Amino acid sequence: MEHTARGSTTTSPSAERITVEVCIDSVESAIAAVRGGADRLELCGNLGLGGGTTPSLGLYRGVRKAAPDGIPIMVMIRPRTGDFLYTDSEFSVMQEDVRAFKEAGASGVVLGILQKDGHIDITRTKALAQDAAPMQVDMTSQDIITAHLDVSSIPQVTRILTSGQAPSASSSSALPTLRTLLRTASRMPSAAKVLVGSGVNAHTVGCLLTELLPCGLREVHLSAGGWVPSEMEFRRDGMGMGVGGEGEWGVWRTGEDRVRAVRELVDKAWSEFLEKE
Repeated sequence: MEHTARGSTTTSPSAERITVEVCIDSVESAIAAVRGGADRLELCGNLGLGGGTTPSLGLYRGVRKAAPDGIPIMVMIRPRTGDFLYTDSEFSVMQEDVRAFKEAGASGVVLGILQKDGHIDITRTKALAQDAAPMQVDMTSQDIITAHLDVSSIPQVTRILTSGQAPSASSSSALPTLRTLLRTASRMPSAAKVLVGSGVNAHTVGCLLTELLPCGLREVHLSAGGWVPSEMEFRRDGMGMGVGGEGEWGVWRTGEDRVRAVRELVDKAWSEFLEKE
């Protein structure tokens, strides 16, 4: 089992380097991410369609076999695409999925449950976190400052994934929020850690590192993915796979070179940062 709790990870984000987490939705992408330098994987289903959903147990087991034993796998728990306001039936499905992946040996789960007003549904989050224990629990939320204080009261919540309330974490509107959040978390050793993501790539990560390493940034999240052409030769005119655009006859894949480019920039920035300390 890979189960870990906040503050006691078996493969923790080490002070030796910044943790790079890559979200993937196939065995092929998992292999590419690890070869590119990923420290941790977030496993999803259908990443190219609405941001991903809960993967199958078969996919988890395939990725677990393909990835080195030291690579933690966090599993997305999201019963559908769309918003994060769930019905009672959908919540029951989430509970079943959490228990199933816990039994399968996942390192943890990634989830987000909101109320109608956009605030975190603390009651349901606590219930899922209790079901997940002793696995790690990563949270996603839009109301990030309030969310961090709320979820830090739940011991099982290990980290909170955020873009700083903006489409891209490196945007000028996101950076002030991220600076505040990281500084707050660094003063609260028992608080959930901050995982910065959205729009992270080789072109944007430099800005994030420059601005946020001094504030306590120690983990980044990216997909490094995109549609690649399918090898399918039979394509009936006027009919497709129902996705549209590049995905109509494409397959979503993580790019090993994209991950490696971020890995190299992160390692370089971290080394330079340590030299100044």
